[in-house]
Amino acid sequence: MTTTKPISKHATWAWMLWDWAEQPFPTIMQTFIFPIYLASVAGAVAATCNDPDLQSSFDKQLGITTSIAGLVLAVIAPVLGRRSDENGKRKFWLLVNNYILVALMIAAFFIAPHPEYVLPGLIIYGIGSVVQESAFINYYAMLKQVTTEKSIGRISGYAWGLGYAGGIVLLLLSLKGFIQTEQPWFGIPAEEQLPIRTVFLLSGVWMFIFSLPLLFFVPEIPAKPGAKKDSILQSYRSIFNQLKSLREQAPETFKFLISSAIFRDGLAGVFTFGAVLGTLAFCFETKDIIIFGIAANIVSGLGAVIGGRVDDIIGSKKVIVISLIGLILAGSGVFFFASYGASAYWLFGLLLCLFVGPAQASARTYVARYSPEGREGEAFGLYQFTGRAVSFLSGSMWTLAIWLAHTLLNVKQGTIWGIWGLMIILLVGLILLLRVKSTPDVKN
Repeated sequence: MTTTKPISKHATWAWMLWDWAEQPFPTIMQTFIFPIYLASVAGAVAATCNDPDLQSSFDKQLGITTSIAGLVLAVIAPVLGRRSDENGKRKFWLLVNNYILVALMIAAFFIAPHPEYVLPGLIIYGIGSVVQESAFINYYAMLKQVTTEKSIGRISGYAWGLGYAGGIVLLLLSLKGFIQTEQPWFGIPAEEQLPIRTVFLLSGVWMFIFSLPLLFFVPEIPAKPGAKKDSILQSYRSIFNQLKSLREQAPETFKFLISSAIFRDGLAGVFTFGAVLGTLAFCFETKDIIIFGIAANIVSGLGAVIGGRVDDIIGSKKVIVISLIGLILAGSGVFFFASYGASAYWLFGLLLCLFVGPAQASARTYVARYSPEGREGEAFGLYQFTGRAVSFLSGSMWTLAIWLAHTLLNVKQGTIWGIWGLMIILLVGLILLLRVKSTPDVKN
C-alpha cells in the first residue's frame, strides 16, 4: 500500500464512525426488531417454541425477500465498484446510499400494524438490504484512504467494534425507552404499536446525525485521468475483463474472494439463524433474544477490536483461520451440549460471536491490503458480488441439515441440527482459505 499524503486523523475517525452510524439497519431493521414487528403484523407471532409451523408462511415471505435482494445485489455490485473507482465517486455514492437508508427507516415508521402493510414492510426490508450492501462497497474501498500499512488492521477492527457498540446502545435505548416500559419516552401513546414504530424513526435520525462527520472530513478520491462514463451495459461487459485482470494482477486476492464468499455466508448464517435457534431450540422469548443480542454485540465488538490489533501483528489470514476454527468448535459445542438448555446457548453462542467479529473485520482488511492501487472499489464490488453469488448456501444447508435429521434420524424437533449446515460451510471456507498466501505480492 502506498500513501501520497499524510492521513488525517479526522478522516480516520469520521470513517470509523460510519460503522456506528449505519448500525440501526443491521441491528434494528434486519435482525432484532423490524422483522419481529412485521411478523406480528402478519399474525406470525402466534408461533411458539412448540408449534413453529405457525410461523412458516411469514418465514417464507422473508426468505423470498432476502433471496431477491441478494440476487439484485449480485448483479449490480461489480458495476457499482468499478464506476466509483473510475469516476471519483466513492464518497458520493456512499452518501447517496446512506441517505436512502435514512429515508427507508423513516418510512418504516408508517408501516401500521395491519396485515395490508406486510408487503410494503417487506419491500422496505428488501430495498434496504440492497442499499446497505451497496454502501459497503464504497465504504470498504475507502479503508486505504484513511489508514497506513501499519494501522489498517487496527482501524478496520476498531470500526467494526464501534459498529457493535452502536448496536448495544440502540438495543438498550429501544428496550428501556420504547419497548419494555409502561411509559414510553416523549409521551408516545401505546396504540397502533407507536412505541416500536418510533424506534424506526429514531434509527433514521441516528444514521443521519452520525454520518455527518464522514460528509465533512473524509475526502473524495479524484477521477482517473481520461476516465469515461461508460453505460451500464458497457460496465457489465467489462466485468469478465475485471475478473481476468484481477486474477493476473492479484491472484491471491482473487482466490481469497472465492474462499471468503463461502465462509462469509457461513458467518451471515450464524447471525441470521441465531435468533431462530434460540427461539425454537432453546425456547427463548423475544426479550431474551434481544438481551442476548446486546451481549452478542458486546462480545463481537471486543473480538473485532482485539482481532484488529492482532491482525497488524500476525496478518489478516492467520486471524481469519483462528477465528474459523474457533467458530467451528463453538458451533459444535452448541449442538453437543444442547441438553444443558439455555446455559449452553449462552456460553457457546457468545463464543461464536467472539470469533465472528475478527473474521469479518480481517476479511475486509485482507481485500483492502492486497487490492491493486486504484482498484479498491472494483475489488470490493467483486467482494460483495462473490459473497452474494453464494448467499443461498447458509439457508439451503441449514434447511437440508434439518430435513436430513427429520428424514434419516426421525428427529421431531430438528432445529438444533441446522447448525451443522452452517459448520460445513465454515469448514469448506477454511479449507479454501488455507490455499491462499498470507502475504501475497500485488502488481500495481
